[in-house]
Amino acid sequence: MKKNVFTLFLVLAFTSGVSLSEPLANEDKMGVYTNSIEQMLRLESEEMDLATAALIISEEWSELVRGQSYLDVLDKMAHKLQKRIEEQGVANSYKSVKVINAYLFDELGYKSISEARNPDDLFLHIVMDRKRGYCLSLSILYLSIGERLGLPLYGVVVPGHFFVRYDDGRYSFNIETTSNGVFVPDKHYEREFDLDKVSSDSIYMKKLNERQILGCLFNNLGNTYLEAGNIDRALSSLEHAVDINPKLAEGHTNLGNVYLKMGRTKDAIYEYRESLEINPVAAKTHNNLGNAYMKTDELYEAISEYEDALRLDPNFIDGYKSLSNAYCTKGDYRQARSVLREAISSKPGDSGLYSQVGDVYRKAGNWQEALSEYGIALNIKANSAMAHFGMGVCFGELGMKKKEISSYTKALAAKPDLMEAMVNLGNAYFTQKDYAPAIKYYKQAVKLKADDSNIFFNLGSAYFNTGNYKAASNEYKKCIALEPNMSEAHRGLGITYYYLREFELAWEHLKKAQSLGAEVPEALLSAIESEL
Repeated sequence: MKKNVFTLFLVLAFTSGVSLSEPLANEDKMGVYTNSIEQMLRLESEEMDLATAALIISEEWSELVRGQSYLDVLDKMAHKLQKRIEEQGVANSYKSVKVINAYLFDELGYKSISEARNPDDLFLHIVMDRKRGYCLSLSILYLSIGERLGLPLYGVVVPGHFFVRYDDGRYSFNIETTSNGVFVPDKHYEREFDLDKVSSDSIYMKKLNERQILGCLFNNLGNTYLEAGNIDRALSSLEHAVDINPKLAEGHTNLGNVYLKMGRTKDAIYEYRESLEINPVAAKTHNNLGNAYMKTDELYEAISEYEDALRLDPNFIDGYKSLSNAYCTKGDYRQARSVLREAISSKPGDSGLYSQVGDVYRKAGNWQEALSEYGIALNIKANSAMAHFGMGVCFGELGMKKKEISSYTKALAAKPDLMEAMVNLGNAYFTQKDYAPAIKYYKQAVKLKADDSNIFFNLGSAYFNTGNYKAASNEYKKCIALEPNMSEAHRGLGITYYYLREFELAWEHLKKAQSLGAEVPEALLSAIESEL
């Protein structure tokens, strides 16, 4: 299990524990003796040691990792290979690559994973423990061994992929670590990744030095920290990535994603544009730029980016969903549905698409049509939280309270942290004057979203209706702290203070409510005035 550790004293005595006669090629590098990434980044590239840097990153990720033990294993592997290469008479030769391949992939059984879904698979210590990895992590292992053997091996990056290249000035070929080290020609990557459409001064297909490889690792590390919910570490890692490799499009895209999550929308737009200058055919980056434009209410620019994303990748389902949402925001519900129908024609088994069609009908006020689409979604995926939620909204609008409550309850069973369902379920019970469960769900909702003044207002009103005026006053005060000019909250608090016989406070808040436009019964004001 991964454990995020953000303040560690990293102590790595980076000297080999292996006592063998032949020295390894990296033993005199200053990078072998560093104990922090900051120290490593101050070195020139030729002084860095890739495995040391990668294992420092592993130690930052988990306090359970002892980097030195993995370096000892790498040194032993390199010594074993060094001996075999010499025995086979292929020292200082491109033929030594076949010896490495046979050792890593055939004898030790290292293998590729199809998708990098588990963030742990990024880290060198995990690759060595599990003998599996994806393109970047397997390549870092391969390059770390090559560095110890003094072989002319280089990292190479293309959009969304990483591999190794052997180049001694006479022989040059690519080594695909995700396919047991098979040799792959340049043309394969150029065709597979549309490299004829990327900027000519990009980093792609070029031989990378240790610093640049580390920059690629920082790029992936930033995504890993983002998935773990550590925005600060994600930001730091991706800023390193962009600083080291300014011509790596993915670094700018991923930094833009962090900025967007932080609410720094203009910075996100800048990074997405920088990325697209390098790689204009990245559909996901166009989609993300569209999302950023939606945040700044630049609706037509957003639609244009979503359309570009779909032109580049007609099978990009999230692009259809984003474009439909933009048309909904524009009020063009017909076009919003049309976009989703196009997506459904290529992916008819996607429950989320039918659920979103239901959302479009719901936003247009077509409750029955919406219910029909949600029903299709639930036939595909019975525990679709959003389909149940959408049904709940429709049943509420149709006055079908029992079905509304049932739908929200099912939505929460499928997704217990669906805050909107909690609030709406509380509202449904409130309208039926069933205040105890209303209070229960409002209290759950406010734990998830403690900055929503409306939830505090609803909770205060529910307490008020049970006669618990003290609790009501506390919730109204929290509401006003978040939204000082909410007239209804001042009125509710004023009436609550009246029942608590705190007449001066009642007068103060009721007059404030009046000044903000709320209607306050004159009889109530007169009654308070007579008590003052």
